[in-house]
Amino acid sequence: MKALLLNSGLGSRMGALTKSLPKCMCQIGYGHTIISWQLEMLRRNGVREAVVTTGPFADLLEEHILTHGSEIEFIFVNNPVYSETNYIYSMYLAKDYLDADILLLHGDLVIDPDVITDLVSEKRSIVTVDSLVPLPEKDFKAKLKNGRIEAVGIEFFGKESVACQPAYKFLYMDFQKWMEEIANFCSRGETKVYAENALNNISDKIALYPLELNNRLCNEIDNINDLKLVSNIFKKHYDKWRL
Repeated sequence: MKALLLNSGLGSRMGALTKSLPKCMCQIGYGHTIISWQLEMLRRNGVREAVVTTGPFADLLEEHILTHGSEIEFIFVNNPVYSETNYIYSMYLAKDYLDADILLLHGDLVIDPDVITDLVSEKRSIVTVDSLVPLPEKDFKAKLKNGRIEAVGIEFFGKESVACQPAYKFLYMDFQKWMEEIANFCSRGETKVYAENALNNISDKIALYPLELNNRLCNEIDNINDLKLVSNIFKKHYDKWRL
């Protein structure tokens, strides 16, 4: 298994915090940044290879990752047009290195260790959802049909939809189908959309299942308020999680 860590975004909603460093390097508590906590979770679960997409402050991020991920072999893929494209293009640039089952994490996710363990150990392609929380207005939702994921996006509401965070485990063959459709999008110049737009186009060809969070932490940090909220949760549970 390989991890794919997406870190090519601008993080513009973080204000001054991302004027000199990428969002994933924001501190969440007890000496951890968002990305250093992700790397700790990879190490604990035996993931020893990671592909990391980068955008702004790429050199700074690479140094930070190499310092905190000493047991992991990294491949860094820079998106030189990060300000003009979405992460669909960063994934496309990394396509040649994604030759295994894939644990895909957005770089602004802070996650309960048990969630990572569930993702890694699952024998199916899955994405994290939480049917116990209200549907977010602007963030991702997953549309369910017959126990499987039919679509992922910000536009889905209704009783068949659940809150969704961008943490995935993909079996190799399923992930390759997604990557083939991502390549089709990019060849047409559709590089400003979500990668999930491509996923939704071929969801009938992939058996993608929900992994219920049941209120466990798996939260994106989009802005300063998110950082404060998630940091407080992280600090509350850290004594238990660090063991």
